[in-house]
Amino acid sequence: MTDADILDSRYAWTRLAISLAIATIGNVGMWAIIVIMPAVQAEFAIDRADASLPYTLTMVGFALGNLVIGRIVDRFGITLALSAAAVLIAGSTALAALAPSVLILSALQFVIGFGTAASFGPLIADVSLWFLKRRGIAVAITASGNYLSGAFWPVILSGVLAEQGWRAVYMVLAVVTVATVLPLAMFLRRRVPMAATERADAASSLRAKAAGFPPRTLMLMLGLAGVGCCVAMSMPQVHIVSLCVDLGYGPAVGGQMLSLMLLGGVASRLVSGLLADRLGGVMTLLIGSALQCLALFLYLPSGGLVSLYMVSLIFGLAQGGIVPSYALVVREYMPSQEAGRRVGFVIMATILGMALGGWMSGWIYDVTGGYHMAFINGIVWNVLNIAIMVLILMRTRPRKPVAMAA
Repeated sequence: MTDADILDSRYAWTRLAISLAIATIGNVGMWAIIVIMPAVQAEFAIDRADASLPYTLTMVGFALGNLVIGRIVDRFGITLALSAAAVLIAGSTALAALAPSVLILSALQFVIGFGTAASFGPLIADVSLWFLKRRGIAVAITASGNYLSGAFWPVILSGVLAEQGWRAVYMVLAVVTVATVLPLAMFLRRRVPMAATERADAASSLRAKAAGFPPRTLMLMLGLAGVGCCVAMSMPQVHIVSLCVDLGYGPAVGGQMLSLMLLGGVASRLVSGLLADRLGGVMTLLIGSALQCLALFLYLPSGGLVSLYMVSLIFGLAQGGIVPSYALVVREYMPSQEAGRRVGFVIMATILGMALGGWMSGWIYDVTGGYHMAFINGIVWNVLNIAIMVLILMRTRPRKPVAMAA
């Protein structure tokens, strides 16, 4: 097997399976804080905006980690990044379990979010280097680990939360993270041969020349679009548990809705990956963003238990493929040597959107006494995202995935 033949090979698929396992475990830090948010609010006797602060700082750390760790991966490889992140997450989570105030908890959540980033954008960028013809579905599978983490862990942790409290939940996570991610990361020590990426980089160069935007401008536009779509995305994802508590359904029901939403997101990401291999990242992203906007409208009249379950599933099926599509667009137009930092920047923008939206929705709740205007706010940001992606599509019009252009 030559260096070029390693792309889309059996080894590449084995590496993808290991990466999915790491992503499913390594991303739990960003979902656990959502599950414990009502318990934290009750223990520290704070309002909803203040209770959202730990999540917001988690996502700020997550955003910064995607950028910084992405650069580390470009230089030193994914194994070092994942190993260091696992130790950082475990230590910070254990300390967070002892936090005496919401401010200290928020500061530690920033560190947890930073470490968690290694299992998202940087891992996606690494996987993208090993695929050409099936890059879309490979990226989608890796990104699905984030949603699988959010789907399974809240259900698993809800029992610990109910019986022993949120601090016990964090102690469990500290042990699980370091005990699993460290050994799995050792299987990813092999670096992709540079000769294997030459064909993909040649195709990316042709796309960049035809794009109509300088690469930096296109990257900034994608970043702004990412903020818009993820401010919208954060409203149901971050506040569904709290919404269910307000309606009298309880945190366990909210956790189930979150899991259902994220399982729908997994299906959406897989379908979007297959679609991207045919239509390209830009068109796939635009389709997902339009469907997400439609799903947000469906939340406005919903308040009953059955309707909330149904709309949460619809929302998950609508929006799951959006964020991975940003990584695909970057890889379609940028060289592989810059994959970590370019993907990291755009993913950072999407996560900042999640952080902003999570806090903003809590603030709107405190001002208005409900979540109706928070959903409206999300729809407005979603429209901004759609407008940017329509502009990019009109100027770039990528007709085929990168593999077909090689």
